[in-house]
Amino acid sequence: MNDFLEDPRERPEPVAVPHTELSADALQGVIDNFILREGTDYGDRAFSHEQKVAQVLRQLERGEARILFDPLDSSVTIVAVQPGRKRGQE
Repeated sequence: MNDFLEDPRERPEPVAVPHTELSADALQGVIDNFILREGTDYGDRAFSHEQKVAQVLRQLERGEARILFDPLDSSVTIVAVQPGRKRGQE
């Protein structure tokens, strides 16, 4: 059994990946995957896929969201950055 699962304190921290470090294709793939996940909520108004991509990209560019890589399961996600927090303070 994986030791990380036995003791959550030993679980490696997710790694922040600057969106500027990804190729255009890789960034598009990460954003598409995030948008297409069930449960992603954009409120009452319907947005096209292209509009959603633009919204997420703007959030990444403004530092309101960031990309995280989880080394334990090799997954990538996008998370909101809490207002008032700088990178590395989460």
